[in-house]
Amino acid sequence: MQPFQRDFIRYAIDCGVLRFGQFTLKSGRLSPYFFNSGLFDSGARLGRLGRFYAEALLHSGLEYDLLYGPAYKGIPLVCATAIALADMTGKEVPFVFNRKEAKDHGEGGNLVGAPLQGKAIIVDDVITAGTSVRESVEIIRHAGATPAGVLIALDRQEKGREETSAIAEVEKSYGMPVSSIVSLEGILDYLREHPGYEAELEAVEEYRRKYAIKP
Repeated sequence: MQPFQRDFIRYAIDCGVLRFGQFTLKSGRLSPYFFNSGLFDSGARLGRLGRFYAEALLHSGLEYDLLYGPAYKGIPLVCATAIALADMTGKEVPFVFNRKEAKDHGEGGNLVGAPLQGKAIIVDDVITAGTSVRESVEIIRHAGATPAGVLIALDRQEKGREETSAIAEVEKSYGMPVSSIVSLEGILDYLREHPGYEAELEAVEEYRRKYAIKP
């Protein structure tokens, strides 16, 4: 695990974004941990989050020409990531995001930002059912650009309705990689490295045995 990934897990815990306990997910599963990216809810928190996204993108080795943020959660994420990349690398990285409803006055259309062209990285918080990714891919392709990958905060490495995960389905369906700042395995490594999390580690490992995707 990279140092920035350990720092991200610590930061997520400190911000209350990553919590341990008992949480009922949309799937109905009872999870011993919960990740709520909406709690990166201040300028300072969002700014630092953008740096983690930027570090993950640079570490991934993905090739891209611009960043795309799906409305609504992807909008602040793509902005923060582009700002962080400019600060960290000195390069201007264009970004664009969509509107949920097309604008019929002014400049019109359903896209805001740079021209959507070239290789686009989709920046989002998590992938659950893959709906947001599917919509993003359609928008990107309709504009004549190429969806080149997805960057998210957390990969739960968890089975969906079948024996595979939503992330694996995205990679298979669209032929593009999905990268994350951290994964469930990274969280487990962090818990193993830090005394005082023995109960949390046991609970998360039990959950992984039930619901984790097969290697």
